[in-house]
Amino acid sequence: MRIRRLLWLSPFAFIATAAANPAPPPALNVEIGYLSRDYSEPLPISLVEPAVTDEGLQGARIGISDNLATGRFLGQSYHLVEKITPRQGDIAADARGLLSKTHLIVASLDAADLLRIADLPEARDAIIINARSSNDDLRGKDCRRNVFHVAPSWSMRADALGQYMAWKRWTKWFLLRGDTNQDIAYADAIKRAAKKFGGEIVEQRTIVFDPGNRNSETGHQQIQTQIPMRTQSPPPHDIVFVADSEDGFGDYLMWRTSIPKPVAGTQGLQAVAWSPVYEEYGGIQLQTRFRAKIKRPMTELDYMAWLAARVFGEAVTRSGKTDAAGWRAYIMSKQFQVAGFKGQGMTFRSWDRQLRQPIILSGPRTLVSVSPQEGFLHPTYLTDTLGIDEPETACKIRG
Repeated sequence: MRIRRLLWLSPFAFIATAAANPAPPPALNVEIGYLSRDYSEPLPISLVEPAVTDEGLQGARIGISDNLATGRFLGQSYHLVEKITPRQGDIAADARGLLSKTHLIVASLDAADLLRIADLPEARDAIIINARSSNDDLRGKDCRRNVFHVAPSWSMRADALGQYMAWKRWTKWFLLRGDTNQDIAYADAIKRAAKKFGGEIVEQRTIVFDPGNRNSETGHQQIQTQIPMRTQSPPPHDIVFVADSEDGFGDYLMWRTSIPKPVAGTQGLQAVAWSPVYEEYGGIQLQTRFRAKIKRPMTELDYMAWLAARVFGEAVTRSGKTDAAGWRAYIMSKQFQVAGFKGQGMTFRSWDRQLRQPIILSGPRTLVSVSPQEGFLHPTYLTDTLGIDEPETACKIRG
């Protein structure tokens, strides 16, 4: 009787087992392109900070690895197709090569190169994620339907600092900038932030600075003499704001200005998407994994490329779709969120495709704060207090 009962139950046991362990779904192979150029980067000012030649790329690789960790349980595989265009190479030709393989592109490109590939006919239906440029026009008058942004804009960075200055009640800002287009753009964003948060630009100066041979026996003496001369006799101020994207003089301001004041902007207190000193909300776990595998700290460019790869992974995993059109629709939907170790799910703004995210305020060796600051309110998202809000946007795309 016992044997008969086991035989009688066995079909139901098989059905229950099959229901508990369904067959894996059909395999989905997802190729993600990584496109960058061999840009000329500022050299580190000392041996304390070694030169890094693979920023961004290593972040994208870690992002793919994280996508695989989830995807393998869902029958999904991910592969990164990498292309680094030489300094004088044809970025459009390389982009066409990538777009022939995938419509998912992590773009670590400057504004001009990004627009060039976004306007290619082959990129019409692509999803291109900007993981480098802070150019505000890319989110404004030059926005594109196929371009999303995980890199914070200059306005987001300036507003993050502006909120902190308002919280500190440091309202008088002495602004120093270089002469590059990026310096001018960041300085403009700082001036906008001053008006927005009750600050005042007491004076702006443009500095074109040649530190000379800083490794020579008297290199520090030249800098020690020149910086006070360039900053002498300013109006009364609470802080020095600096816009120096090429690292020409910003790092030399601390301890050397004619009036002893703190420094913020591209040097000093920096508003960034990521910093090697950031460890909150489990960030130390990502920092540790990156260091263990890549043997160096995770930079902001690494983080932004990692985050771009994770955006694609989240869209593929959670949307249930198998094509770029479906993934795009999901990324723009209210259901989409991507985690980035910042204490909240991050979403894209519908009006300019900018990722909403808290901005880290980092000193050289410590975390100082995170913006939005307490008390700065918004009717929908607190992170929309950073950067260009919907009523202000010059972007004409929607949805």
